[in-house]
Amino acid sequence: MRCGFGLFVGSVLLATSAVALCQAPQTGLSFSVIAIHRSKPESRGGFIKPMPNGTGYLVQNFTVKGMMSVVYRIPSRQISGGPDWFDRENFDVEAKADDTHNIDELHTMFKNMLADRFGLKFHIEMKPGAVYELIVDKAGVKMKADPAGGGVNIPIMPDGQGRFVGTRVPMEYLCWYLGQQMRSDARPVIDKTGLVGVYDFTLSFMPDLPPELQKLPALQDAVEEQLGLKLVPAKGPVPNYVIDRVDQPSAN
Repeated sequence: MRCGFGLFVGSVLLATSAVALCQAPQTGLSFSVIAIHRSKPESRGGFIKPMPNGTGYLVQNFTVKGMMSVVYRIPSRQISGGPDWFDRENFDVEAKADDTHNIDELHTMFKNMLADRFGLKFHIEMKPGAVYELIVDKAGVKMKADPAGGGVNIPIMPDGQGRFVGTRVPMEYLCWYLGQQMRSDARPVIDKTGLVGVYDFTLSFMPDLPPELQKLPALQDAVEEQLGLKLVPAKGPVPNYVIDRVDQPSAN
């Protein structure tokens, strides 16, 4: 089962609905070695990223809610429920695979790990609300199609203040990324571009903070001017991931 925006059709567009339990897909993909530990109290900062060459995943000082947000590509504000520690207690994870895998396969493994080791169960409730639709601007796409296809590395990385480089970025990931950046305008971004494949680009914009970057364009303007896309306010179904169960991690 694939979770995400594709779940809504027909009457779901007009009414609140509950989607059946939607846990990690049981495809048989799994990490061969998994080590999970609580982060040290003195830990500062954190990250979640694939290992080089797609051989696993590393997490440092991250909450389970944060992990879920990344691998399901859903803004954390659209995840609700769960015990207090779900969004407060940080963990370190080292998960290794027997072979190399692309990013989607690694995310499937990670979802399976969350279901198996953390007992994660949830359902999705679709509710009408404010969204942004990502469309192609009338001037045309300014991103460069990458014929190499999807990669393993994190698709969008910072490259100095207010500058971000996208490499082999699928539209699903770009929508998630844009939604994460708009902290003061908490709307999901829905892909309406019709674009398939992956794209390379550079995006410079003024984030909500810090104020010293105010000379850069706002995110919506930067997306249109630099990527040839457009964020259009609209009404649509908003997926809300509701936690039914999550447990402290099982022993290694």
